[in-house]
Amino acid sequence: MREYLLYLLNERKLSPEGVNQQVSALKFLYLTTLEMPWSDVDFPRVRRPHRLPVVLSQEEVVQFFDHVPSLKYRAALMLCYGAGLRVSEAVAVKVSHIDSQRMLIRVEQGKGRKDRYAMLSPRLLKVLRVYWRAARPKDYLFPSWRTGRHLNAASLEQACRDAWLRSGLRKKVTVHTLRHSFATHLLENGTDVRVIQALLGHGRIDTTARYTAVTPQVVGATLSPLDRLDRKAAATRPRPNQ
Repeated sequence: MREYLLYLLNERKLSPEGVNQQVSALKFLYLTTLEMPWSDVDFPRVRRPHRLPVVLSQEEVVQFFDHVPSLKYRAALMLCYGAGLRVSEAVAVKVSHIDSQRMLIRVEQGKGRKDRYAMLSPRLLKVLRVYWRAARPKDYLFPSWRTGRHLNAASLEQACRDAWLRSGLRKKVTVHTLRHSFATHLLENGTDVRVIQALLGHGRIDTTARYTAVTPQVVGATLSPLDRLDRKAAATRPRPNQ
């Protein structure tokens, strides 16, 4: 089994996620199906590299949206950026979920099968109203061509990819990149991390806290201990006339 996993990693060049998926399958086979007297220790997983999320600047966000020609896809992608929704959440939004009185968007059964409320900004509401007047959707805000179904997430991902290629941006833009940018821009504007956690629907605060690592304003405004050391040394250094 170990030789097989090393083969997948070194010869097949599978990603750590792909190898770990095979580990889970083998673990189920030997522990559950064959009832072997082993433990979790016998099924080590490959450590996944920690990567910071790609974040667009506000200027890059504007440049990206300028290259989304379809009103429907532009409204859906602006929903992902303006409210921080996942692609699966954005395509499943219904017209009745838009609460313009309280400026909220109801997200039903998001990741982890949890309901939550997302923010509805005045500009996003204006964009959605323009789209609604043109398309007149009845149930799902972004309906599919099939009756009673919503827009496919893969279709929105492809529209995002096409817009990214047309925009000429060097940073790769996915729908999840817009969600990352939403969280980072909120953090740069001084929004509390716990508020961002609730808006994103994160179950753990440390998942949200990783955005502090990609916020240049936070990094740049943090005082180095070296600077504190210099100030303290200057304050305690005796003056020449003393």
